[in-house]
Amino acid sequence: MSLPSFHWLSRSDSVPPRWDLRAIGWSLLPAVPGLGDEGRAPCLLDWRSGSRIADWCCIRCPASVVAVGVPLSSERAELLAAGLGDAVGPAIDRVELAARLGRVEDHAARLPRTRRAGPLALDLFQRDARHGETWLGLHPREFALLWRLAETPCARVSRRDLLADVWRTEHVPETNSLEVHVSRLRAKLAIAHCAWLVRTHPDGGYQLGRDRNGQFRELGQGAREALDRPVAIGNCVPD
Repeated sequence: MSLPSFHWLSRSDSVPPRWDLRAIGWSLLPAVPGLGDEGRAPCLLDWRSGSRIADWCCIRCPASVVAVGVPLSSERAELLAAGLGDAVGPAIDRVELAARLGRVEDHAARLPRTRRAGPLALDLFQRDARHGETWLGLHPREFALLWRLAETPCARVSRRDLLADVWRTEHVPETNSLEVHVSRLRAKLAIAHCAWLVRTHPDGGYQLGRDRNGQFRELGQGAREALDRPVAIGNCVPD
């Protein structure tokens, strides 16, 4: 049986002793070109100031990455929203880190890489949606919203559930950040003539525009105008 292995994504070649999994039997694989494209092994992303790689957001398989040394809970929440498998603080030891990295590896292996949303192909590794050969250039939270809705097509997803699943927060903030992100998502979908995919549910929340027969149907002109109406962004929290 082969030893568990990991990649180290950092500007520093040296893994700090408290995070060096080699001390508990793991093996460190050499870095290769293509961030996050190192195969099936999970990755540790060094988040320390001065050691953080500049192009970390270009990681191709964020679900297999654990960011380590992230000091602020707000930063950890943002990294989770961006699709990373986990984000942990500086004080974590190698035993807990190994457990988290192994859990992320198992979870990433079970995740589907792609989902369909009507005429769109959603790619979890790219964190983007493609219409034909054209990528939409979605923001991580826009992609996360669309991916979550595509997980349960035709079903209503409440505002609370979307905030919990995409923003990773259990309370409902007094902002319209969700509505603003939905509006931005629809604007990008509209370029591909797919704004009808994300519907506002009459009982609140949103759903993917799919009927009970499994068909994706475009809404009428009146409904399209209603759901694509711009929203006020005065009290929107930053991304």
